[in-house]
Amino acid sequence: MSTAETAGTLGSAVGTTGPSGPAAGTQEERRTPGLVPVAESMRTAERRPPEPPASAPAPAVGRVWAFWRLLGSELGLTFRRPRNLTMLAVLGVVPIVIGVALRLVASEEGMGGIVQDVVGNSLMLTFVSFSFLVLLLMPVAVSVVAGDSIAGEAGAGTLRYLLAAPAGRTRLLLVKYVNAVVFAYAVTAVVALTALLTGLILFPAGPVTLLSGTTISMADGLLRILIAVGYVGAGMAALAAVALALSTFTEVSIGAIAATMVLIIVCQVLRAIPELGAITPYLLPSKFTNFDAVLRSPIDFGDLWDGLLAFGAYIALFGSIAWARFSGKDITS
Repeated sequence: MSTAETAGTLGSAVGTTGPSGPAAGTQEERRTPGLVPVAESMRTAERRPPEPPASAPAPAVGRVWAFWRLLGSELGLTFRRPRNLTMLAVLGVVPIVIGVALRLVASEEGMGGIVQDVVGNSLMLTFVSFSFLVLLLMPVAVSVVAGDSIAGEAGAGTLRYLLAAPAGRTRLLLVKYVNAVVFAYAVTAVVALTALLTGLILFPAGPVTLLSGTTISMADGLLRILIAVGYVGAGMAALAAVALALSTFTEVSIGAIAATMVLIIVCQVLRAIPELGAITPYLLPSKFTNFDAVLRSPIDFGDLWDGLLAFGAYIALFGSIAWARFSGKDITS
């Protein structure tokens, strides 16, 4: 082979495989770590399947289900606690004691007034039981559950874990309040049912004579008892809002419970002072006994509506206080 041919052959080899050739350049770029040519990355992206769209935020149904699940757990704890069951049992026994006592004194001559009303018809024992219990014992039971709702969790050191679930402060506060409202209506229902059954056993059933002197049928009387239960339960729900608000200011549940009861007692004392009659309509306990509007003919819905408006105002006011305090509170326990 001549010198010229040898040089041509070497030149061709260098032009084909040397670093300056296009093929060699492409292979070199592919071997270089961390460098991906734009043309290749675009072709690869075209061959890849399209990525699925970003997942949408959790639907409202999921949040609602989480709320009801948390509420169910809270209700289970409340109605399994021996202390709460004992309070319900005590409230259920009181109407029985009242009924038996009225039955024993009914045989005496000259008995009239409330005794005569109850002895004359079994349904009246329910209204008498409400009159005895709605001003003290029923508020005590509701205050224990509502006052313990936040302060009890803080005192036990479980409040931080509940908020880390994450339950959210507003959701947790709402669950605690709904739980207290359910217990308040449970207290009211236990008193009403026990009094109704006791009255049917001890006293005759039939037409009911109202405070206005009008006689109504037993079915109408049962309907009025149902209205009274709804009204008294709403009053206890308003008291639960007060106790819940006080519960957010302390980590000792007995403090919130005691403060609620002191507030109720102070209101009762203020009601008994004639000179303070101007403020009496604004005190919460003064509306508890408005359920007697169902014992008039026709039913005095004006008194019932006035009481319900007061209950709603208390719920809105103390519910806002509870939310403002709890949402900005530094949870340390």
